[in-house]
Amino acid sequence: MERKRVFEPGDYVKSFSNHFGIVLSRHELEEARTRFKEGRKPGRYFAPGCCQDPDNVLQIPVLFEDGTFDIMRSMNLRKMDPPGDKKVKIQKMMER
Repeated sequence: MERKRVFEPGDYVKSFSNHFGIVLSRHELEEARTRFKEGRKPGRYFAPGCCQDPDNVLQIPVLFEDGTFDIMRSMNLRKMDPPGDKKVKIQKMMER
């Protein structure tokens, strides 16, 4: 049986604080940790004593347009295509 996911890697999302980003896979998240810094945006997943385990159901890894990444709570995101210039900027960050 396959688990149902709310967000799939490659989905474009918008946080409730109006930041656009793209959902990352586990492999892309490991790469993003080496290249980008953690943004600590409002709505990120944080629980003292609990590790981050992105499962794309409750904890969603997202690379944002400003060059930061975060593991966000799914309730603080919604699927939405960004405007053209922001979409191109995010895609270029992913390619490098």
